[in-house]
Amino acid sequence: MIKKRKKPNFQRQNAHRKKKVKKKGWRKPRGVYSHQREKEKHYGKMPTVGYGQPKNIKNKHPSGYYEVLVSCLKDIEKINPKEQAIRIRSSVGKKKRAEIIKKAEELGIKILNK
Repeated sequence: MIKKRKKPNFQRQNAHRKKKVKKKGWRKPRGVYSHQREKEKHYGKMPTVGYGQPKNIKNKHPSGYYEVLVSCLKDIEKINPKEQAIRIRSSVGKKKRAEIIKKAEELGIKILNK
């Protein structure tokens, strides 16, 4: 299990005041007199480079594996079971999905969406 650092809840400017301004979707404040743009403490944090993840856990699934999308049996043969886990595409049917799951279990590969 990968432990990520806690980031602040980045809210849009004036999200607490106006109902139509969504709290989730971040937009950079561009106003001339914007306190948040000028990084005044009590107006909320802005996302910056310093909040990025460490290189050793970047692009990894919370289980600790790199995710690989699989749509056929040939794709499974290229996978390293120590570092990678598979996610079966949603467009794959029942019959082929069953074959992929069976093959992955033989090779000892973790499946993220059984």
